Amino acid sequence: MKIGVVSDTHLPRFGDRLPPELLRGLGRARVELVLHLGDFTGPDIPRLLEEVAPLEAVAGNNDPPALVRRFGRRKVLTVGGVRIGLVHGDGARGTTIGRSVAAFADEPVDVICFGHSHQPVCQRREGRWLVNPGSPTDKRTQARYSYAIVHIEDRCVAPRLVFFDRSAARATSSR
Repeated sequence: MKIGVVSDTHLPRFGDRLPPELLRGLGRARVELVLHLGDFTGPDIPRLLEEVAPLEAVAGNNDPPALVRRFGRRKVLTVGGVRIGLVHGDGARGTTIGRSVAAFADEPVDVICFGHSHQPVCQRREGRWLVNPGSPTDKRTQARYSYAIVHIEDRCVAPRLVFFDRSAARATSSR
């Protein structure tokens, strides 16, 4: 199974639609599930991702109450025999990675997917994968926009980050 992992879309602040580069990449990868790790910000944004594949998500610190009610702030999914923890990663203490790991301290998960920092991460730590896809719309200090693909086969996890540049026409029209 291939899973598209996205976070921190912050729409409509950064445009009224998802970047075409993201949609093409998820399509080329033939993702069967999309995970969004919070900060959709617009209440209609989940629908845009549901047009790609079924959606599982958590809400972030900038999401409206309706999205918090719909998705919650933390969840664990089992996909292909692999337990995946989803959390946005915001909070007042420590680092985004530290808060995200702590959110699953008492629960065995194979992968922790988180967002919030807009800093892409794909690393193995203490026997589990940590995946932050960065942002496809708000790269902040990063050189490029990003998302992640997590491939699960025979209970083996192979995550990778995907980086892209946005077309000048799209970047100009969405700001």
